[in-house]
Amino acid sequence: MGNALTFLYGKCCKPTTTDDSLGPHGISAATVGVSALAHDLFNFEITSQVPEGLGRYVQSSRKAQANWYRKIHEAWKQAKPPPQTAEEASRLVIEILKRNQKADVEGLLSFYGLPWSHTLVEVYVEAPVSSLPEGVDPKAVADGDTITVYVRASEPVVSSYVPREVNLAAVQRAKAREKRNYPKADELHQKIIDSGYRVLNIDNEEVLARKFRIRLRGIDAPESQMPFGKEAQQGLLKIVGRKSLKVLVYGEDQYGRCVADLYCNGIFVQEAMLKKGLAWHYVAYDKRPVLAKWEKEARQKRIGLWASSNPEKPWDWRKNNRRE
Repeated sequence: MGNALTFLYGKCCKPTTTDDSLGPHGISAATVGVSALAHDLFNFEITSQVPEGLGRYVQSSRKAQANWYRKIHEAWKQAKPPPQTAEEASRLVIEILKRNQKADVEGLLSFYGLPWSHTLVEVYVEAPVSSLPEGVDPKAVADGDTITVYVRASEPVVSSYVPREVNLAAVQRAKAREKRNYPKADELHQKIIDSGYRVLNIDNEEVLARKFRIRLRGIDAPESQMPFGKEAQQGLLKIVGRKSLKVLVYGEDQYGRCVADLYCNGIFVQEAMLKKGLAWHYVAYDKRPVLAKWEKEARQKRIGLWASSNPEKPWDWRKNNRRE
């Protein structure tokens, strides 16, 4: 099947390691918001009040919010057993609120620090290259903290968002290829690519897929122009190459990338990158103590970029080289 990536997609998707960051409620994210949601549902049963601050995350009225909590509370009570993990809680919320506005559902999940997860779909790392032992195109791994993946457009969680002109171009491209009008087919494919999609050949099948960029949550690797930038990029490429991946998406950054925790055959990719000395803990955006612990271990061992006594931080480098 190629480089299959399990992608839990809501806007874009259960960690295997402890997450000690704090969410909006100050609750330890070892349960990633499950305890906070359970607490608020219990409180709602007693007071019929939704939590203060939720309105900053959602668009609908307090009356509508109360209706959500009533439905979620009833489903939570009926679940045997009730949700124990972030993924289970997220799935329950999305199932109960599936007829509501997508922005409201995502806002509610974000309020509790829950992933925007719903449906398991197959994702492919861009264009395998047979000459590489890892089997992954280096273009799919931009640097040590960003990768590009594609989701089949036929998946229900993607299909409803595919623009009509993209579907039409895909059909016209297929017809052009049947007639061996390859220049026309290439022109149509470029139109598809410009729209954020691509036609991939998966097991000799032409598959329309949507492109997503994934930004690894909580770490910052050296930029490609920085010392050790190439080593960080190659390190990530080696970790994810020819392996099954799982993505747990927590939001979107200012560049439209899905900010996510990434797992590879049971390995927490951010943990591997930090322990190998291939990245910094991005403490400005992620307070998880365990990330700081893994960075400290690499520093003490003086491995990777820590072989240098005072490596330049990527956020400082970007600030000093903003024009470039």
